Amino acid sequence: MAMTTSQNDVQVQQKEEGEEDDQSMSRSDSGEDSLDGLMRPRCPLTPSLSPRKRTTSQSKTEPPLLRTNKRTIYTAGRPPWYNVTGTTFKEAFVIGLCGGSASGKTTVANKIIEALDVPWVVLLSMDSFYKVLSKEEQELAARNEYNFDHPDAFDFELLVTVLRKLKKGKSIKVPVYDFTTHNRRKEWKTVYGANVVIFEGILAFANKELLKLLDMKVFVDTDSDIRLVRRLKRDITDRGRDITGVIKQYNKFVKPAFEQYIEPTVQVADIVVPRGGENFVALDLIVQHVHSQLEKREITVRSALASAHQGQPLPKTLSVMESTPQVRGMHTIIRNKETSRDEFIFYSKRLMRLLIEHALSFLPLKPVSVETPQGTVYEGKRLSGKRITGVSILRAGETMEQALMAVCKDIRLGKILIQTNHDTGEPELHYLRLPKDLSEDYVILMDSTVSTGAAALMAVRVLLDHDVQEDKIFLLSLLMAEMGVHSVAYAFPKVRIITTAVDKNVNDEFHIIPGIGNFGDRYFGTDAPSDCYESDDGMDY
Repeated sequence: MAMTTSQNDVQVQQKEEGEEDDQSMSRSDSGEDSLDGLMRPRCPLTPSLSPRKRTTSQSKTEPPLLRTNKRTIYTAGRPPWYNVTGTTFKEAFVIGLCGGSASGKTTVANKIIEALDVPWVVLLSMDSFYKVLSKEEQELAARNEYNFDHPDAFDFELLVTVLRKLKKGKSIKVPVYDFTTHNRRKEWKTVYGANVVIFEGILAFANKELLKLLDMKVFVDTDSDIRLVRRLKRDITDRGRDITGVIKQYNKFVKPAFEQYIEPTVQVADIVVPRGGENFVALDLIVQHVHSQLEKREITVRSALASAHQGQPLPKTLSVMESTPQVRGMHTIIRNKETSRDEFIFYSKRLMRLLIEHALSFLPLKPVSVETPQGTVYEGKRLSGKRITGVSILRAGETMEQALMAVCKDIRLGKILIQTNHDTGEPELHYLRLPKDLSEDYVILMDSTVSTGAAALMAVRVLLDHDVQEDKIFLLSLLMAEMGVHSVAYAFPKVRIITTAVDKNVNDEFHIIPGIGNFGDRYFGTDAPSDCYESDDGMDY
């Protein structure tokens, strides 16, 4: 039964008493915004937005960002989406938008994104998941004889797999469908880090497995005449089709499919939105509900790490370089507050080189025979694996890249920017750039110092979300606190932790004691951490 509010501005589908609730709001979460950010005043809904013209399927990430000529910096970070055990705790909140063709689903989605004012929102379009057409089907499509509105036209198996992974916080690849050629493009879009997922499509409610993944189901109800006019304008102007073909396709496929497959699914909707993007009362209701759900979920990681694992023996996965007179002498120089910047850089680089060489000795090797110039056989060793990739935690971890490149020829590099939110004290993910296809690589994760392990924990979680195997991750740092070592080892017991020294204590400001000071500032000659580029662990955090 439907409850009407504000003269049909919004219809809320009420569950009959005793009926099973399919929304499952409490089990899903986003992991993307801090409580403080969610309590900010909401952006008012305005009628100024217009639908975007497009000739390809539209699936994208919408985080607040600052673009420069070299990189993209996210101005609103993603708080932890996992607990102190490293397990993903908060799933993305998924909103399903269903409705007839040209009903205004994408417009509604864009206005929800604007009004939410929450970072890391993903718009996933069902149009991206049309099946690859055979040659015969391509010919039918060219003559407007192929039914794109039938459930068989969509790759539901791929769609469910992608949405399930995205909901769990994994990195996904989304196909790009070209409406002018009726085929998928070769390039796929990579999407990662969802706070809220808005999934829109004409058959968004037509599959039982899909329905299980939706935390909120919204049906966009628009008059059929308006939808026909919109479709004519869109297909002729944006997709290069003729009016006769569009009307033929509408009468033969679009209208019957709506009546048979789409319109009946309004019964499973939680909210029905008449008039689509013009219904600001309904959109406000949706936004308020999503905010109320997000505000119930907050994870505190750094404070929990600071109070955990005290008095425990150091883990077996930790390897500390032998404190030879040479190593101890270099530590004396870089720890000394009177050391000049030139000397600090010089001896830090020496330590980094030694650390990298030490870390490479833990990589698995396989026996291999080679023939020497003298014609004899030498029994040697070679890396037992696909390749090595280096990933630095910006900005201080970036200082270790040169040493890694000097030792490993043609190594691929990635970067992750993690900062502390000064209001919440929690680490936040602001930026990442990772090489493709990491799942088989050995990854050397680099940061200058690790105190509580909060930033390192987040970086490892990011790598795992990109399908890197845990036992193939090597965390390297010049200096670590025992607290940070325990935090990483407890959450990820298969990660190899390698450092040149471990200090016992961390003060109330989460600085390592005796420590090394702010490594990034001392190395780069800056006075204070930059809000855009500073790595927290570079500050002994």
